[in-house]
Amino acid sequence: MQVTYETITVLTDAFCREHLNDEYLELARDMAAALCRKRPSPVASGQPRTWACGIIYSLGQTNYLSDRSFKPFMTMADVCAGFRVGQSTASAKAQAISRALKISPLNPEWSLPSLIERNPLVWMAEVNGFLVDLREMPREVQEIAFEKGMIPFIPADRE
Repeated sequence: MQVTYETITVLTDAFCREHLNDEYLELARDMAAALCRKRPSPVASGQPRTWACGIIYSLGQTNYLSDRSFKPFMTMADVCAGFRVGQSTASAKAQAISRALKISPLNPEWSLPSLIERNPLVWMAEVNGFLVDLREMPREVQEIAFEKGMIPFIPADRE
């Protein structure tokens, strides 16, 4: 799987450097690695180019790449054109990736670091049977959540 990983990441790295940013590049590498570690791995068959496109397509869906109010911005059609992959093929690969890695919209694991603060799922937790926004909880609760790795930082420390 090492050769498959390297082949896919050469493609995603080049695409991210030309069209996106380093955050996408790192997440694409992480996603390729996660897919290569799956048993059986979905990337064991098919063209690396289509998997590379599917990775960017999947990350783009999770991080609102095709929403003009987010930066970077790129349509999914442009992503597909960049890899010379048909949109239906890219969409199918993205769906396979989402199923394999259990990716849902706003999935914190696959969110760009620059969007983590704005992602409501990062901050939600169940406390005494109630869903709460940890940003609104007392600092002591936030410190515990941070120590347990539940939140990326303590909000008051960023202000």
